[in-house]
Amino acid sequence: MFQPEIFKGKTALVTGGRSGIGYEIARQLLQYGAEVYIASRKESELQSAAAQLQEYGPCHAFALDIREPEKIEELAALIKKQSGKLDLLVNNAGGQFPSPAEAIPAKGWLAVINTNLNGTWFMTQQMANSFFLPQESGCVVNIIVDHYRGFPGMSHTGAARAGVDNLTKSLAVEWANRNVRVNSVAPGIIHSSGLDNYPPEMVAQVSKSIPVKRLGKVDEVAEAVLYLALADYVTGETLYIDGGSRLWGDIWEI
Repeated sequence: MFQPEIFKGKTALVTGGRSGIGYEIARQLLQYGAEVYIASRKESELQSAAAQLQEYGPCHAFALDIREPEKIEELAALIKKQSGKLDLLVNNAGGQFPSPAEAIPAKGWLAVINTNLNGTWFMTQQMANSFFLPQESGCVVNIIVDHYRGFPGMSHTGAARAGVDNLTKSLAVEWANRNVRVNSVAPGIIHSSGLDNYPPEMVAQVSKSIPVKRLGKVDEVAEAVLYLALADYVTGETLYIDGGSRLWGDIWEI
């Protein structure tokens, strides 16, 4: 889809890069010439993913929890020491679980908000201050969810991701004159390892409600990320990769 080595000379960081959508984003960036750092909480799985990704290009792994600003600062220092710059941040790390709103425990609510909203903010602010703003160049792509009509059944992540969607718009305007672009990709239901967290019967019924009658693919989300990384005149936008789900149909019964 893209010219060979179009990302040559670029350095990218993909959080949640050990599996699923994040892994495919990292793989495609490497395939097109970038140097890539992947970050995730689980050290052994992360190192295994990095070893596999080395087949496509230079890939480095750093274990962290994006809810911990001190660890993010350590990662920024490592990237600066090893690569000298950062051109692209993909905020893909996150997590949630299905639950009626009245049944979400306080611990679960806080975990989802802290990861999906606060973690995204900590990562973005640190990389902007360490690289993008001093360089006066850089790009952030946030991976959120298809929350166009709300997110009943997962109101915690709907609230968090809507916060990131608004943060995307705010930062895009604040940093536009510093040559830093900020966009989001909102995947619908994607056939990836992330679906392992949901009941099989729930997943089985989903494709029937999608206008194009199939689940999305991880490579389709990754291609959208790469497009936004290259689109110099696009900022503050959210690109939905959902087969039309935001416009029609219920994902599951309430």
